[in-house]
Amino acid sequence: MIRINLLGVERQKARKVIAFDQAQQITVACSLILVLTAAGIGWWYWSLNQASQQVDTELAAAQQEAARLRTVLTAVRNFETTRAQLQQRVTLIEQLRRGQSVPVELLDHISRSLPDMLWLTEMDETGSNLTITGLSTTLIAVSDFVANLGNSTLLKKPIDIVNTEVQSTPSGAAGTPAAPDVIKFTVKAQLADAGGAAPAAPKAAAAPPR
Repeated sequence: MIRINLLGVERQKARKVIAFDQAQQITVACSLILVLTAAGIGWWYWSLNQASQQVDTELAAAQQEAARLRTVLTAVRNFETTRAQLQQRVTLIEQLRRGQSVPVELLDHISRSLPDMLWLTEMDETGSNLTITGLSTTLIAVSDFVANLGNSTLLKKPIDIVNTEVQSTPSGAAGTPAAPDVIKFTVKAQLADAGGAAPAAPKAAAAPPR
């Protein structure tokens, strides 16, 4: 009687099936690993590409902003230069105005202080000292002129007549009356806004008119 061991054949088939399943599983696992690795690398590359594009965009925007800021900075510098120049001009004008206010007022006061028969020939301002030279036909006019000068707060008192000198005029033609003699005078005063009054020069005796 012949016996056939069917169980051994089934065991071998089962072993082959199990072995095939394990190899297939390993292959599938390796394939998944490769796919996942490729996907990860692809995603990483895509992320780097996106980041690079974002950086390029931000860099271009930053360059445009830098160019705009350079233009604005240039405009601001030009404005500051112009403002500084205008400020210097305004300061100079104010200084000129302040410097001219007293002389203008002083000249106006001196012109209003001139009596009749008196005229000025020279006026000199040295620091706070003012020297006025002129001609008059009478000593009374000179005295009135000095008194009128003292009515202003622009000049300190006393105002001194430091010199008087009678100057003879040339005689006229025959039969014509001789011109009256004139008195050359010098007056010294001191500006009121200057500190410290200078010592007054001694008065010279006025010569009587001829």
